[in-house]
Amino acid sequence: MVTLWFGGTFYTMNREGEKVDAVVTERGIIKALGNVSELEQTFGSEITEKVNIKGGFAYPGFVDSHLHMIGHGERLIRLDLSEVDSAMTMKELLMKKVEEAEAGDWIIGEGWNENNFSDRKIFHFTELDEIAPEHPMLLKRICRHALLANSKAMELAKVQIETPDPQGGVIVRDTDGLPTGYFLDEAQELIKQSVPEDSRQYLHKALTKSVDDMLQLGLVGGHTEDLSYYGSPDRPLQAFEEVIDGQKKKFRAHLLVHHQVAKTVEQEFAKKFSEHPYIELGAVKMFADGALGGRTALLSSPYNDAPETNGVAIHSEEELAEIIKFARSIKRPVAIHTIGDLAVEYALNAIEKYPLIGELPDRLIHVQVLRPELVERMKKLSLILDIQPSFVATDFPWVEERLGYERLPLAFAWKALLEHGFVCAGGSDAPIESVNPLVGIHAAVTRRKLSEDHEGYLPDQKLTMFEAIQLYTSGSAAAINKQDRFGLIKEGFAADFTILEKDLFTLKGNDIIDANPIMTVVDETVMYEQ
Repeated sequence: MVTLWFGGTFYTMNREGEKVDAVVTERGIIKALGNVSELEQTFGSEITEKVNIKGGFAYPGFVDSHLHMIGHGERLIRLDLSEVDSAMTMKELLMKKVEEAEAGDWIIGEGWNENNFSDRKIFHFTELDEIAPEHPMLLKRICRHALLANSKAMELAKVQIETPDPQGGVIVRDTDGLPTGYFLDEAQELIKQSVPEDSRQYLHKALTKSVDDMLQLGLVGGHTEDLSYYGSPDRPLQAFEEVIDGQKKKFRAHLLVHHQVAKTVEQEFAKKFSEHPYIELGAVKMFADGALGGRTALLSSPYNDAPETNGVAIHSEEELAEIIKFARSIKRPVAIHTIGDLAVEYALNAIEKYPLIGELPDRLIHVQVLRPELVERMKKLSLILDIQPSFVATDFPWVEERLGYERLPLAFAWKALLEHGFVCAGGSDAPIESVNPLVGIHAAVTRRKLSEDHEGYLPDQKLTMFEAIQLYTSGSAAAINKQDRFGLIKEGFAADFTILEKDLFTLKGNDIIDANPIMTVVDETVMYEQ
């Protein structure tokens, strides 16, 4: 089947400003570009279908390079606390959820952020007990590197005053050593392990909700990490197979594999998914540190606003190196969560010790705090940098308190990274941030919140619109070594399009958010239409 796409503007993203009036596709591949009359004359009777994009502006299909797709679906169907702007409002929402719950149900909330509260309040377990005396409660912070639990949840988890901090985690305690109900990084697992395992139907529902939402927002794919959070990895893998069936639903899912389940996935599922047209296995994922919000990102010198700590190493340097050694043994690249500069240093030490094997590049995820000498070391390696532009909008200005001004020149320094020659891929880390790619593009070019009107945080690090769009197109393609097939509107490339109502290259400020997807095309198939 040969399809003519016409009636709008197609930005090729091959070079800035390059655009055409129409595209011809066949069997999921772009066959030719040009204007309508030329293409109709050339292909004539071969054309079996014509699709009018109704004055829209088409770009190569946007791909989120780092998120948790099932987690995003959970945020859509669970209690979402991400927009709450006061402790009182959060309490009211929790009380309402308790009223609706059946006896013994867990009360699970997603996305609270004390930095949105005027008093920056973090609830104590006794306050949560007043809200839910008969229900175990687990409330995930926006960064997902911290959670709150009430006494019922801690009782089920057998957390007591004598319970030691696990490696890579912290049980926050009061002056008497009693746990306060605040758990950081690996300490969260003490509580999470007591939550009943989600049913397969639940995972299917959450992933369906996620994919539908992403398609509606103009995303044709996502690089996602979900395989270690829901019991055996076969459970989320089954959900991906069932939801992305290639018939009713097409979506390009690239699955990062957490190191804890990588051996099982490699032995039992690698061959199967090597032949799947829409789902593939990727790098071995690991965490080197935590997050700036909870002061668990690993810094080379103490936090400016908490000089007693410089963060948390999730693994020792030796353990991190062993994980990477294992990844190399199965010929996989690695994807390492590195927010603090010392975490980046540990990651580079291990990667240099065990160099890359295979075609896919390694990737460092977040790289929010760097030092000049680390940048120079990074240049010598085959690395893609996975950045999340939205973190600038949500982390500033409070992150300046955490880091102090001396570290800011190479903090969230997306422009500098591009100027150093790095290929950067753009993601959301959803459900931590909004999965909407227009929100990420807005943050990349304005470096401020939607509610603000100023020149931007560290404005010299603003990206151009062309650079921002590249994060979600050619950048995401390069992250999986498919820059020769995805990320451009070009002959021989995949027929994946994100079609917007407005021209991004003419929009400024908050108008970017109103560009509005009108059509999302995956593999020559319209998967969403306004």
